[in-house]
Amino acid sequence: MKKRLLGVGSLALALTIWAGASLAAEGDLAEVLVSGSVRDEAHAKGLGPLHEVSVPRPSNLDTFVKNEEMAIVLGKALFWDMQVGSDSQACASCHFHAGADPRAKNQLSPGLLRVASDRAPDPHHDFGDESGKTGSGAVAGPNHTLVEADFPFHRLEDQEDRESCSDGEDDDLDSFVDSDDPDCFDMNDAASSQGTFDGGFVSVTKAHTNDLEDDQCGDADGAIFSVDGVAVRKVEPRHTPTVINAVFNHRNFWDGRASNIFNGLNPLGERGLLATADNDNPGTLVLNDDGTISKVQVRIDNASLASQAVGPPLSDFEMSCLHRTNADLGRKLRTRTPLGFQQVHRDDSVLGPWRKTKGTGLKTTYQSLIQAAFEDKWWAGEGKFDANGEPLNGKRGYTQMEVNFPLFFGLAIQLYEATLVSDQTPFDAYMAGDDDALDHVEQFGLETFLDAGKCVNCHSGAELTGASVRLRANQPDGNEEAIERMVMGDGGVALYDGGFYNIGVRPTFEDLGVGAELAGFPLSFARQVASDPPRVIDDFDFDTDKFEVPGPIVPGERVAVDGAFKVASLRNVELTGPYFHNGGQSTLAQVVEFYDRGGDRFSTGACDTTAFGEECSNLDPDIQRLGLEDITREIDGETVTAETALVRFLLALTDERVRYERAPFDHPELRVPNGQPGDQFEVTDAGDGRATDAFLSVPAVGEDGRQAPLEPFLGLDPTED
Repeated sequence: MKKRLLGVGSLALALTIWAGASLAAEGDLAEVLVSGSVRDEAHAKGLGPLHEVSVPRPSNLDTFVKNEEMAIVLGKALFWDMQVGSDSQACASCHFHAGADPRAKNQLSPGLLRVASDRAPDPHHDFGDESGKTGSGAVAGPNHTLVEADFPFHRLEDQEDRESCSDGEDDDLDSFVDSDDPDCFDMNDAASSQGTFDGGFVSVTKAHTNDLEDDQCGDADGAIFSVDGVAVRKVEPRHTPTVINAVFNHRNFWDGRASNIFNGLNPLGERGLLATADNDNPGTLVLNDDGTISKVQVRIDNASLASQAVGPPLSDFEMSCLHRTNADLGRKLRTRTPLGFQQVHRDDSVLGPWRKTKGTGLKTTYQSLIQAAFEDKWWAGEGKFDANGEPLNGKRGYTQMEVNFPLFFGLAIQLYEATLVSDQTPFDAYMAGDDDALDHVEQFGLETFLDAGKCVNCHSGAELTGASVRLRANQPDGNEEAIERMVMGDGGVALYDGGFYNIGVRPTFEDLGVGAELAGFPLSFARQVASDPPRVIDDFDFDTDKFEVPGPIVPGERVAVDGAFKVASLRNVELTGPYFHNGGQSTLAQVVEFYDRGGDRFSTGACDTTAFGEECSNLDPDIQRLGLEDITREIDGETVTAETALVRFLLALTDERVRYERAPFDHPELRVPNGQPGDQFEVTDAGDGRATDAFLSVPAVGEDGRQAPLEPFLGLDPTED
C-alpha cells in the first residue's frame, strides 16, 4: 500500500534526531545533530542506497539473447544513431542531457491531449495563454525560445495560495486565472521535445559515405507546427523523462502505456498481440529445428524499457515519417555501419573496441551485431515476408531479421539502458553509513523529505519512486500492490494504480494520463478490475487484504486515476528540468513551492480541477498545504527553512558521473535538431515546405567524461524560484 509515513515518532526519532527536538510546525529548532539518526529514520521508511537494489531482469532473456555484452554494444549504437530516425532523429535526441532534454527552442506543444467530458479527443491547438502569450509576454507559437520569465506556466498572485487566481466564471476552464491581474498567468502548453516533420513514408534511402540523408517521405505535416505556412518539427505533448534509472520502472512513459510485458512488436504488451484490421495475426518469426519458420507470440517480463524503446522509432511525432514499419526500419539499418555518420570516442566505455580507427562509426554492421547478440532462431531463417511476417513467394519482401527488428531493437536498448544506473550520489553514501556525505542542511532536507514534506509517500524506496518494479511487481523484497484502495484527498475511498497519482499539476481534462484508454482497454490496472464487467488485459498482482482500506473489489466502485501520472524518480533531478509531465516548472525551488501550497488545483464549487466525469476529485491525499516556510532550524548560525533544506537535499541526489558524463554515461557524437533558424514569426523554407534546421552539436565523450559539467535547465539556479 501507499504507506502513511507521517510524523517523526517512529524509531524513537523524537528522542534523538536534533538533541531531543522533533520537527515542529513552526519556530526555531535545535542545532545539535545526532550522527546517523536521520539515516535510521530513512531506513525505517524504506529508503537505502541504490546499489543494494537488484536491476530488474527478464526471466526468459536467455531465450532470445546469447551474448549480453554484444547486445549492449548493439543497444548503445541504436540508441545514439541518427540513422534510426526518418529525418536525423536518434533516440538520444530527446535524452542526451542526464538522460533528459534541456533544449529551449521549438519545445512548446499546445494542449493536444485535452478531452471532452465523454472522453473523446478535444485537442487545443492554440499556443500560449488566452491572449496567445507566454509568461514572459512573448507571442507563443512554434519555434519560440523559452526563457526564464516564461516559467512557471501557472503563476499566482500569491504563490502560497493556490486559489489566489481562480476564475469562477470560466466554465470550460480553458483559462482559469483572472486575466485582469498582471500577477496571474496560465497556459496549457507543455514544454516537451521536438521530433519529426512527419510526412507520409515512401521509402528508405541508401547510406552515402559522407551524407546522412533522410527517408523519402511526402509533404510535411504543418497543420499545427508551422511558421507562416512553413512546417517546423512537431513537438510531443508531454515533457521527456530521463532514461537514467528508468530500468527500475514497472511501466514506462508518463501514462504507463509501455507495458512491463514486452511483446517483441510494440509498447502495448498484451494489447499489441490482439488481432487488428491491419494485422490479423500479430507475432514474431521463429526458425524451427526442421528449417521451417512459424509465427509465435512473445511475452518477456520485466521488460518495460524494451516496450518503451520500440515506440518512438515509428512515431510520426518523434522519429518517423507516417506509416513507416519496423520491417522498413530493419531493412534500412540491417546492412549499415552503426553510427556511420557520428564520431565515437576512442575511450568509449562500450563502443571503444568497435570504433573505426579512421572516420566515423563502428567497424561492423547492424546485421553482424544482431547475429552476435541474439539466438540464431530469431534471425537466421530464409525466405521473404511482408511487414507483418506473413510469407511471400518470390524475391521481394523482408527477411526474418528485418521483420523481427523490433525484438532486437527493444531488448538491446533495454540492456544498454539497464547499465545507466546512478547509484553513487551523496545520498547513497550517507545511507551506506557515511555520516559526512550529507551536511546538516541536507540532512534537515532529508528529514523534511521523510516527514513534513510527505515526499517519501510517493518517492519511495532506494529508487525514489513508488512506480518501481520492486514495489509494484510483487518482487520478494518489495511487495506493495499494483493497485490499491485508500482514502483520497476529498476524504472519500477509491481504488487507484500504485505509483500513479494526480497531484493537481493541471486540470484533469487536459490530460487523462493513466486514466485514458488504449486499444479498447483502460490503461489503469484499477479501472480494468473495477469496470462492470471487468476489462482486464494486463498482467498484474494485488491482494485486497493488504489495501489501506481492505476488502474485495466491487464492480463499479470508485476509481481515482484520471489525470494521474507515474511518479518520477528524483535521482539527478537537478539536471532533468523542466519538471512535471507538462514541463511547467523550471527550477527545483518552483517545484517545492508547488507542493508547499498544495499543488495548483483550485476549487470549482464543491469540486476541484482534478475532477473528471462523475468524480468530483482525483486528488492524492498528500497534496495539501505543507507550511514548509514556517519550519525553521538554526544550522551553523543560520536560520534555514524546511523548504530551502528540501531543495538542498534534492541536489544531493546527483551522481557526479552523470554530471560529467563519465562511464557508463559517456556517449558518441550527436547532432540534435534545435529549432529552426529564425523565431516564432519567420523561418526559412528549405524548398520542400519544411523549415531549415538548426543543430546543437553534442561531442563524443569517453569513459573519463567531460571537463565542463552539465548544467540545470536554462542554466538556472535550482534554489531560486
